[in-house]
Amino acid sequence: MVTNIFVGNLPYSTTVDEMRRLFEEYGPVHSAKIITDRMTGRSRGFGFVEMDNEPAQAAIQALDGYEVDGRALRVNQAREREPRPRRF
Repeated sequence: MVTNIFVGNLPYSTTVDEMRRLFEEYGPVHSAKIITDRMTGRSRGFGFVEMDNEPAQAAIQALDGYEVDGRALRVNQAREREPRPRRF
């Protein structure tokens, strides 16, 4: 089973490769994505990593609060996105 992990409070300079390498210490990473602003293309300071369940739980335990460039990461299991009302 694959677990989707939310990674928050990322330094804006963090690359997808850097984030992937950090999580690969705990097991194979299926995918890694940093969310960017649509207008500027700059990082919004959070992303998602998909891993198998056991290594994902180990990564969450180890990396929540882990400091990267002076910022403590917030790492937890991602929740389903709540539907937003459509605007016309």
